[in-house]
Amino acid sequence: MDINFEKLINLQNYDSEITDISLFLEKIPQQINEINSKIESSSQIVLQAKEKMVNNQKKRRDLEAEVNDFRERIKRYKLQLNEVKTNIEYTSLLKEIEETQKKIDSFEEEIISEMLSADEIEKEINETNLKYSEAEKKYSKEIDNLQKKKKELEEKKENLLQVKEKLIPKVPSDQIKLYLKIYKKKNGIVLSPVTGEFCSMCHMRIRPQMLNELKENDKIILCENCGRILYLQKKSE
Repeated sequence: MDINFEKLINLQNYDSEITDISLFLEKIPQQINEINSKIESSSQIVLQAKEKMVNNQKKRRDLEAEVNDFRERIKRYKLQLNEVKTNIEYTSLLKEIEETQKKIDSFEEEIISEMLSADEIEKEINETNLKYSEAEKKYSKEIDNLQKKKKELEEKKENLLQVKEKLIPKVPSDQIKLYLKIYKKKNGIVLSPVTGEFCSMCHMRIRPQMLNELKENDKIILCENCGRILYLQKKSE
């Protein structure tokens, strides 16, 4: 009987395309997770900048509280000046006031430094917010495109499966059994066209007798090396 290689070739093409689509679909969840991780990383940079501002404000409050404590201490020292009875006590209090004022001056310089830092941090927050907004927009679009691609490929895969199901009954059952057996063993590549005198998959030379049998097209011929179904490739192919 004549072997209709065209149907077998179509079956393999459908299977190859279905496999490729399935592999692509399997990768999409991981790709989406990776994109979400990038979005999360961008948001973390914004949070870190805001955390800097929180720490800056806390430090300024702590410094201001220290300054207020020292000012109260100076007030107490000045009141005590009116009550001391000896020059030694008076001089000692004046020294305490002077040392305390130096601490106040030092803390106030630190407060000014933190205020300047706050301006830089505010600028950093604005810049990171802008970058995050741009990144989120970009990555969200990538996710939308992947979801759209996923839907398109799922529909295409379903259509291919339906076409394949309609094709299978048109191929003799013994050929289908052989096809499935080779499919499992050879990672889905069942057929191999003969180019010149060679199997195009394993590049083994085909014996002249087998070439003649292929031309007769009345039985399935398997490559003696790789075990795939051989067929003569048409010039158009």
